[in-house]
Amino acid sequence: MPIDVPELPRLPEGAFDGREAFESSLRLALDAAAAHGWREIVLSDPDFTDWPLGDRSTIAALQAWSATGRSCVVLARSFDVFARHHARFVQWRQTWSHIIECRVCNVAGAPVVPSGIWTPTWFLQRIDTDRGRGVCGSDRERRGALRELLDECLRQGKPGFPASTLGL
Repeated sequence: MPIDVPELPRLPEGAFDGREAFESSLRLALDAAAAHGWREIVLSDPDFTDWPLGDRSTIAALQAWSATGRSCVVLARSFDVFARHHARFVQWRQTWSHIIECRVCNVAGAPVVPSGIWTPTWFLQRIDTDRGRGVCGSDRERRGALRELLDECLRQGKPGFPASTLGL
């Protein structure tokens, strides 16, 4: 008798246009992260203002993805909006701080922090953040180019957005 192997969720491929399309692609990616077994995810945006990181569904997807051996890097120019707009993410990050590394890249001469997601097999990059336009898919060259830009920001960045603040 053949064993039924569940089909992996399909991820979007190609151009997207508009905030709704961006959010939909983002949600699909996070929902698929656990099924695809991504061991590493990089979330990157200058400030994450318009990302749905505070939504219950986003946190549920991240919770399903988080497991032993997984890691997530969150890269931003500023994390100022997180406490106000992404409270659920802030709380989730406190629990999973051992797999989440937050980095700030805002030094003079550093490249502009790109808006997107990078994984070992798929990426999403907003080219025009004002209009929510971009591209996503598994194209090796585009994914590699995004990773190079992220790596440069990470090299020039520093730790930021601590999981907890300890005081005296």
